[in-house]
Amino acid sequence: MNYKLLFLPLLLSSLLLSDAVRATSKTQDLQIAQQPTQPDPTRAAAQQAYKKGFELYKQGTAESLRQAIAKWQIALPLWQKLEDKSNEALTLLGTGRVYDLLGEKQQALSYYNQALPLYRAVGDRSGIAATLHNIGVVYDALGEKQQALSYYNQALPLYRAVGNRFGEATTLHNIGVVYDALGEKQQALSYYNQALLLYRVMGNRSGEAATLTGISGVYSDLGEKQQALSYYNQALLLLRAVGDRSGEARTLNNIGGVYSNLGEKQQALSYYNQALPLHRAVGDRSGEAATLTGIGKVYSDLGEKQQALSYYNQALPLHRAVGDRSGEATTFNNIGGVYYNLGEKQQALSFFNQALPIRRAVGDRSGEANSLFNIASVERDKGNLQAALTQIEASIQIIEELRTKIDDKELRTSYFATVQNRYQFYIDLLMQLHKKETTKSYAAQALHISERSRARVLLELLTEANAKIRKGVDPKLLAQEQSLQEQIDAQAKLRQDLISKSAPATAVQKIEQEIANLLSQYQQLQTQIRTTSPKYAALKYPEPLKLGQIQQQLDANTVLLQYSLGKERSYLWVVTPNSLDSYELPPQTQIEKAANDFRQSIVKVVASPKQQAAAAKQLSQIILAPVANKLANKRLVIVADGALQNIPFAALTEPTTQESYQPLLVNHEIVNLPSASTIAILRQETQKRPKAPKAIAILADPVFSTDDSRVTGKPENNSITPDLDLQRSALSRSASNLNRNGWDRLDGTRQEAQAILKLSSPKDSLAAFDFDANYDWVTNSKLSQYRVIHLATHGFADDVNPELSGIVLSLIDKQGKPQRGYLRLNDIFNLDFPADLIVLSACQTGQGKEVQGEGLVGLTRGLMYAGSPRLVLSLWNVDDQGTKELMSEFYRQMWQEGKSPVAALRAAQLSLWQNPNWRKPLYWAAFTLQGEWR
Repeated sequence: MNYKLLFLPLLLSSLLLSDAVRATSKTQDLQIAQQPTQPDPTRAAAQQAYKKGFELYKQGTAESLRQAIAKWQIALPLWQKLEDKSNEALTLLGTGRVYDLLGEKQQALSYYNQALPLYRAVGDRSGIAATLHNIGVVYDALGEKQQALSYYNQALPLYRAVGNRFGEATTLHNIGVVYDALGEKQQALSYYNQALLLYRVMGNRSGEAATLTGISGVYSDLGEKQQALSYYNQALLLLRAVGDRSGEARTLNNIGGVYSNLGEKQQALSYYNQALPLHRAVGDRSGEAATLTGIGKVYSDLGEKQQALSYYNQALPLHRAVGDRSGEATTFNNIGGVYYNLGEKQQALSFFNQALPIRRAVGDRSGEANSLFNIASVERDKGNLQAALTQIEASIQIIEELRTKIDDKELRTSYFATVQNRYQFYIDLLMQLHKKETTKSYAAQALHISERSRARVLLELLTEANAKIRKGVDPKLLAQEQSLQEQIDAQAKLRQDLISKSAPATAVQKIEQEIANLLSQYQQLQTQIRTTSPKYAALKYPEPLKLGQIQQQLDANTVLLQYSLGKERSYLWVVTPNSLDSYELPPQTQIEKAANDFRQSIVKVVASPKQQAAAAKQLSQIILAPVANKLANKRLVIVADGALQNIPFAALTEPTTQESYQPLLVNHEIVNLPSASTIAILRQETQKRPKAPKAIAILADPVFSTDDSRVTGKPENNSITPDLDLQRSALSRSASNLNRNGWDRLDGTRQEAQAILKLSSPKDSLAAFDFDANYDWVTNSKLSQYRVIHLATHGFADDVNPELSGIVLSLIDKQGKPQRGYLRLNDIFNLDFPADLIVLSACQTGQGKEVQGEGLVGLTRGLMYAGSPRLVLSLWNVDDQGTKELMSEFYRQMWQEGKSPVAALRAAQLSLWQNPNWRKPLYWAAFTLQGEWR
């Protein structure tokens, strides 16, 4: 575990003592009250002693701080003799501050608690606020987080009452620090962002840097490492500009932690080794301990265990000396990790058990969950499976609680990805118990945990869609959302243009940074829209399904195959309406290699049928052969995991066939689901919904370029030789088909649409071609009247920023002018498409960013959110002419033969497979049906 340092600004500078004490936040100066007109030797001596102490305090070394205390001890009895409670309180506050800096927390508390009644006696609200705040800082450092919050929340209204914005900002920042430590990341971000705004208004760069560091830490903890680095680097520049060496050291430490988590160990060491001498130079023992801990973790990860122990053993007494219980617990945990890897399980357990009560005492819920997981790992290795089960259940319970406290869906998703190893451990443990006691329900429990570990945000999004959570939201927020969407679209288009014109990398990077900033703003706004919705507070999210509930979703002709890929072992559950069987499969690496080989063999035009058959057979033998006797000729509902999400099961070899290659679709309809629980909520959403009155709305053949013949009047030459694979595949509906002049026209989409329209009544159909196939058409509310929505055009998947994934509509209007023409994922979330079926007849529309625990994050979730229970999407760059053939047959099978969408898709794919011109899976296997099969 990486140890993260946050700034804890301590307030001396914000005091106003009866208008006589002035403060400057930049240097944290404190001036004592002016001398009265008549000279007073006692007052002069007190002032002189205080000022000498303050000059020593500003030097900031351990020795000068001790000397400052000595001077202030001279001043204190003199202020008491003068009955000057204001300056007595000031000196007590300063002394407490120094003891805090020296790590002597109880001494600091003693002095703060002497200062507080004095400030109250003179009615100095600024002094009261500063003292309350600093008491909060001490309790925070001691790990007593609720006590810290209590004092901060007393200080905050006082700062606001006296108009002290620096004090207000710093208290907001430190409340964020507490919530961060408690694992309540959304709360932490809220307070950090309030503080950041105030610091920027004041032009306080030190405070701004500290808060950027706090925000960075949240993003790092939630798995958003690149975003964290961006904020840390902004903070580092500010800290160096203001000469804050202590802050610089802490930020270097934290950047080292991010690189360590990213696996870039030498980079991490470089930053840690820059931080360490800076910590020592400014006497920051807490920071020094944290950096030593970080260095120890790097050496541990590099396999240099004795070196790691050496650094941990240097850090541990420093953590104890400054009263840093959280740091002490982290170091105990990390020492335990070293002994665990060395095979010394009992020694490891001893250290994990020392870390656990400290983490509970300081309220570190995330750390507690980690310690419980570590203890569970040791108990499992010792053969104590029931003891391990108790510990991992407690760990998962904390994770679930922390997860629900994150309102931002993207951050909730990224956090959940960081803890997937806990769920994998839990599943594996249950399945090992199942081996020992097959009569108990461990396999069913493991299936339920598999459901709890996947597509949870999608379930919550679908619940919100069903509740119409956006209704009643402040129109100003929706207007801001629209504005941000337009800005994101414009910047993304500019980036695309720069890339197509081979612009300098620096120009592209600048645009990418702007896009990242806009996406971050959009993400925060989405959270605000949701949480301010009148329906949000009362919303109840569904629990993932258990075995009996899953079985209720199935019929006698349907078998569910649910996969979970693990580091040591993988698992497959086969579920029917009245049975559950489970199977142990090889490790994830072996399965994913076979899956990737299979996919690569399919998408390569030059791959021979023999090569493709061999790759299909290899994967089928691993993931289907063990359950061949359970499949019969039934419909297969696939809940895939890892690389299996990217492959077409329909193109795998039938595991019982003796032929060299017979695709699975010969005997089976194939359906894909993100999770078994998804189908239940889709059915709940649509069971009482009236059917749309009209048949199909179809969009095809948009205009992408001013060079298009529909603009210029000059004919284009997009001729295709249908007999040549290489030439035929040259025109696909994908982002890879973007040339220097823009997107190529797709004639096949027009032919496809015209063939489909011939199968439907004109009065029940709506078509948009050419310039009409535009953004306004596809976002028109009239589309809610159609049972099927079919979009045939270019598509693209962005696996870095899935929000930018989408489809390409007409980019040019009838006058030849550019117009908004990209329908992106964020746009789709705002559509109302209560269609029975949506078909995206384009490339990569079923792809997305693979996020552990959530699956492929892309267009699928947006379209389901928009209201469709079933989707037909593609897994790779589809051929223009082949797709035309497939889609024409798909609709014929649905409308003329009366088949369900899943049966019609199977029949259409079989038709192409049986045609020598289209036999290769490249042409028919890309399209899959997601969602409802009934």
